[in-house]
Amino acid sequence: MPNPFHIAFPVDDLDAARTFYGEVLGCPEGRSTNSWIDFDLYGHQVVAHLLPKASRGKEDETGAVDGHNVPIPHFGVVLDMPQWEALAERLKSHGVRFGLEPQIRFKGLPGEQATMFFCDPSGNALEFKAFANMEQLFAKQ
Repeated sequence: MPNPFHIAFPVDDLDAARTFYGEVLGCPEGRSTNSWIDFDLYGHQVVAHLLPKASRGKEDETGAVDGHNVPIPHFGVVLDMPQWEALAERLKSHGVRFGLEPQIRFKGLPGEQATMFFCDPSGNALEFKAFANMEQLFAKQ
């Protein structure tokens, strides 16, 4: 595996984060305290830090991608297609509301990809992608 990335992000409810990342997304839990929780997100370390909403900055902005407004910032993992399809079904079975339903974007173009956007209970945006051909990850149009 390439070097795993690490990202820390704010949440306003650690119990809700534990349920969402642990049960809904299926991420094993690592170390934790009363103010943060480590999760293993497909081999990457993501850390939910307790930060009340009143302490946060301005509302998320959006950017246009293939005719859709997507939340900025967001994070996620590029999966293989079977993993992506399984995650989409898992999220649906847990009643997760999608900001952008699972779909294929850039159809027929270099970089064609499956994508979906949704938010965790604290409003952090996540995007999970998949490519039929991983060599297209950085393909230019």
